[in-house]
Amino acid sequence: MIKKPSPAVHFHSVTKKYSGIAVIDQLTFSIPRGSTFGLLGPNGAGKSTSLKALMGLLSIDDGRIEVFGKDIAELHGTPESIELRQRIGYVSEVHHVYRWMTIKQALAFVRKFQPHWNDAVAAELLDLFKLDENKKVSQLSKGMLAKLSLLLAVSHEPDLLILDEPTSGLDVMTREEFLYGILKTIADKERTIIFSSHSIADVERIADHVGVIKNGKLIVDQSVESIQSRTKRLRAALNDDQRPDWIPESTIWQQMDRREWELTVRDYSPELVDQLKHRNGLDAVEVRDLTLEDIFKDYFRISTNTASLHKEEQSCLTN
Repeated sequence: MIKKPSPAVHFHSVTKKYSGIAVIDQLTFSIPRGSTFGLLGPNGAGKSTSLKALMGLLSIDDGRIEVFGKDIAELHGTPESIELRQRIGYVSEVHHVYRWMTIKQALAFVRKFQPHWNDAVAAELLDLFKLDENKKVSQLSKGMLAKLSLLLAVSHEPDLLILDEPTSGLDVMTREEFLYGILKTIADKERTIIFSSHSIADVERIADHVGVIKNGKLIVDQSVESIQSRTKRLRAALNDDQRPDWIPESTIWQQMDRREWELTVRDYSPELVDQLKHRNGLDAVEVRDLTLEDIFKDYFRISTNTASLHKEEQSCLTN
């Protein structure tokens, strides 16, 4: 029997607190090797804290984080920890490149610490991003600095690439070129990518799997295809003075505007629609597809209800 490989990343009941308040709270999820995992959530949800903990840039208070089957806390300070870090590329919103260096010097500096550095990959990305090796880092625009950071992170061909809000503040064209650079690095390679971004459209384009984090907990962990096929917006016209008698437990958001009732459900099926019609005396229910951005918004906006709605609907976010 062939043993199934361990996931690229595994968070097991991870908790991190600041001043006694949990920023990530019993966070548990796994990322298979070779997948591109989009991490979504509003500001303060715990995305960056989770990724910094994964990188070993901050300690956790409880739980365990494994990378390629290795507990990063147990490896801390050992030669094996250095070997593991050499398998990881990291780009954050803040780009840590010495400003006094030229691009050529920055490449030479990082190359010293990366035994698997590939000059051909670096040269290809220099050309793709139109980066002048003789230009000083201090002279680069924010977009050019982001591209340089990506180049430095992927030129040693890491097995795991962590991108923490890398496109924040970039203009449309620069973001497009940056994303193209990411897509180029993962073509025909079994590389695992974690991509945290405020731009849901960017995540939708890059990721094959998505996790949604709220208040330090993962509330969605599905493939992009699955979440879009199973999450639907339902719309129905109620009779005068009618209120719903039954609201699906899988409802993540809803609102009523006079006779019009809209709700978003996370476990859509034709059978659920039939049950919704039958139990609420509805003549028809319209089913609408949603973009990933629509779904994300529905998980985080507050349902608009009247005081007489059924008690079940007060839970607008159910996992």
